[in-house]
Amino acid sequence: MDRFEEIEAWKKARELNREVYQMTRGELFARDFALRVQIRRASISIMSNIAEGYERDGNVEFRQFLSIAKGSAGEVRSQLYAALDAEYIDQSTFDRLSALALDTVRLVKGFIRYIEQSDLKGRKYSDS
Repeated sequence: MDRFEEIEAWKKARELNREVYQMTRGELFARDFALRVQIRRASISIMSNIAEGYERDGNVEFRQFLSIAKGSAGEVRSQLYAALDAEYIDQSTFDRLSALALDTVRLVKGFIRYIEQSDLKGRKYSDS
């Protein structure tokens, strides 16, 4: 990979971020500034940490940033529950975005495993 934009986990995180921003444009979220800002920050944190980790020097730092991205995806899922409970979103929106967040986590976890295997072989993540 030559660019972070090629990472499948980053692509999925970008899709999730786009959906979160779209969802929070609604009238109901406009009244809950704190939740709107928090879920947006968490969703953008996922893709940002993947990108930042990729641009760092080495696998140890990259894994750390991927771990932060994974945590942010969990934060988004938790905030989706809050939005559902407050009736800002319906069950189908919750299900769709929660599944997207879980897909993102799955891809990040897979990428962490890939990096760990690269470490065992003595290679930097960008080597193939």
